[in-house]
Amino acid sequence: MGGLAAGIYGQMNGYRTRIFEMHSKPGGQCAAWKRQGYIFDACIHHLFGCNPSSRIYDLWSELGAMPRDLVPMRECVSVVSPEGRLLHDYYDLEMLEEHLMKLSPRDENVIDDYLGAIRKMANWDFFGEAMMGTGMGLLRTLPAILFSLKWSKTTMQQYGDRFFDPFLKRAFPLLEYSLPEIPFLLHLAKHANGYTKVIQWPVGGSREFSRSIEKRYKELGGEKHYKQRVEKILTDHDRAVGVRLVDGSEFWADIIISDADGRKTIMDLLEGRYINERIRGYCAEPKDETNWAIHVFLGVNRDLSCETSALVMLLEKPLTIAGHVHGSIEMQIYGFDKTMAPEGKGVIKVELVSRYSYWKKLHADRQLYTEEKQKVAEQVIDALEEHFKGSRARSKSLMCRL
Repeated sequence: MGGLAAGIYGQMNGYRTRIFEMHSKPGGQCAAWKRQGYIFDACIHHLFGCNPSSRIYDLWSELGAMPRDLVPMRECVSVVSPEGRLLHDYYDLEMLEEHLMKLSPRDENVIDDYLGAIRKMANWDFFGEAMMGTGMGLLRTLPAILFSLKWSKTTMQQYGDRFFDPFLKRAFPLLEYSLPEIPFLLHLAKHANGYTKVIQWPVGGSREFSRSIEKRYKELGGEKHYKQRVEKILTDHDRAVGVRLVDGSEFWADIIISDADGRKTIMDLLEGRYINERIRGYCAEPKDETNWAIHVFLGVNRDLSCETSALVMLLEKPLTIAGHVHGSIEMQIYGFDKTMAPEGKGVIKVELVSRYSYWKKLHADRQLYTEEKQKVAEQVIDALEEHFKGSRARSKSLMCRL
């Protein structure tokens, strides 16, 4: 997305631009794949800037991404216990208050504090002003900054510990990507943006979102070259002047922008010639204990339009998947967007934590690597069958593994 954005603003400012893209599709990491009629989206969870009240909307408009068809999410995320208790973190604060009070009347004070903090955060476009605003605009968000200090050192786990109800105490810390150590302030900000509909879902997900921005770039006269991998940034007197592709062809320009990741750009495309010890440390190989995310996509033989958009499933017994012990499983359920699956069916994306070292070791043996991926898929399906078991009476098979 950075490459397309750079190209668009280059064209808007009178430059002649061309983009070399190693993939066959636009968007880079804003990507999705189509498999047997199902769309598997690897990028968008929540899209900021979907309401004209946010300055980020102006950015998306300039890039050709807005206006577009959007779906407001009903809740931030839901959590279900092994016994079937459900916490819905509704964006609508009246619904949320009623729901939380039914779950745990004894936690009225904590609930009031939570709702009040969201309402206050909803008064400011802090992220929009920080990204796209002026100095005066940022000054207007000073009350938000001062308010934020109250929660700046509180984690999701610490706020969750304030609840009396055992279920809420366990479920609340997982509301932000199942990471209890995430600052509570970030959750408040996201929830406030969901409440004001600044956060929504773009119909069609990452595929259509990327295509709309690519369309804008081409309409402005930009050149896009697919399946063209850059192997080197050419320099002259320590200044970037061109690029060399893997086929040996070279292209020259006054300005070169790399939208590859930092390590790739610095160590490979520039051959590590412009670094100091600090940058060398940033570019080092990941430590063996670095956390990695695993995505398991499932095509589902079931209409998911009545399901919550995101669900954390608490497990009765911890489950070891890919060498990591999981007390819960988090998933996105795409029933809110009918374009993501064939009619009457749906898509679920499960996200798991694992270790870099675990997969690095397996990758040395491709058979073991493939077998472990299949095992992970089977474990996830078995776990989800427990929650969706009521569907078996209505369909021959819950999951279609693709």
